[in-house]
Amino acid sequence: QVHLVETGGGLVQAGGSLKLSCAASGTIVSINDMAWYRRAPGKQRELVARITRGGGTNYADSVKGRFTITRDNAKNTVLLQMNSLKPEDTAVYYCNADVGVYRLDYWGPGTQVTVSS
Repeated sequence: QVHLVETGGGLVQAGGSLKLSCAASGTIVSINDMAWYRRAPGKQRELVARITRGGGTNYADSVKGRFTITRDNAKNTVLLQMNSLKPEDTAVYYCNADVGVYRLDYWGPGTQVTVSS
């Protein structure tokens, strides 16, 4: 079993920055991709950013140039640096990890990010 816990959410004014962290614990053989998703009120969950074990990244168009995803394979952590935040970035942000040879999917409980205008 793998547990993911996100930290770093909160309230920030538009134009501000936040850094989200996610730590994986438990029986971890190998984590493949790690990612951040978000769900805004009344909307479906969407991919924000993904990073492979080797460091390859991809981002949603809406966050390109503003958000940066990084990871530390030794510590089983993934970070999301969010700059130039906009009110439309307001959502619950979820950490996701794809684990092991069977690529099992794990999710954190989520952390709220609120951007005021």
